Amino acid sequence: MAARDFDLLGRFIESEVGIQVPPSKHAMIEARLRKRLRALGMASFQEYTDRVLRSGRDEEEIVHLIDAVTTNKTDFFREPHHFDYLVKAAIPSLLDDQGAGLARPFTVWSAASSTGEEPYTLAMVLSEFAERHPMRWQVLATDISTSVLERGKRGIYSEAVAEPIPSVLKCKYLRRSRDRERGLVRVVPALRQKVTFQRLNLLSRRYAIPGPIDVIFCRNVFIYFNRKTQAEILHRFVNLLRPGGFVFLGHSETTNGLSVPLSQVEPTVYCKGK
Repeated sequence: MAARDFDLLGRFIESEVGIQVPPSKHAMIEARLRKRLRALGMASFQEYTDRVLRSGRDEEEIVHLIDAVTTNKTDFFREPHHFDYLVKAAIPSLLDDQGAGLARPFTVWSAASSTGEEPYTLAMVLSEFAERHPMRWQVLATDISTSVLERGKRGIYSEAVAEPIPSVLKCKYLRRSRDRERGLVRVVPALRQKVTFQRLNLLSRRYAIPGPIDVIFCRNVFIYFNRKTQAEILHRFVNLLRPGGFVFLGHSETTNGLSVPLSQVEPTVYCKGK
């Protein structure tokens, strides 16, 4: 891939989804896009760049481009202290106010859901909590990548990927494939039905999401955005978040230096004022 094509595609990706593409990513982007060249029968990256950036905009191929360059690292029960705080502090502080869990479902949004491990973790945690404290609840899972959303909807994972899930929850919420040699498990239908997957670009000016949202998980995503974009996204979160609601960020992310109406209550956990 020539420097010209890398530069043009990098600037386009940042303008579309906010992800910065530094020169250190050149080899990775080239390797991932070679698959698209083969699929389209193209002989050069210049031809591909011209197709993506031409005035007519090939919207379908733009989706494939974004799928190819986005990193979707996620795990079940990643950063487990967040789920502990959710159960012990966040949910109890919200249930008795504004009808959450009673008049309306308690709503948690996984704003960068990737292949579904985070939203299904949230669903397990909420299901367990609701057994002890009856309430209505739902999980919304969104991502920019259509391919990872489809994988999330299926809810099928390797046993190795499911390893971090506590044994008691595995027995309750996962079913092993009949062909044991495949080493696959699937989230049970009852839990899958509680999670809604939809495509969403965090750079959109308005999110097609009904509020109010009680809790937002957006972890290990802001590291790809510049500070201005981070602030803009957080303001959109705040507009959807109910008073007293929470935002959970990744372990290396912070709102420090950003003028947003959120107060830190725990490391990487923030609350909107009531």
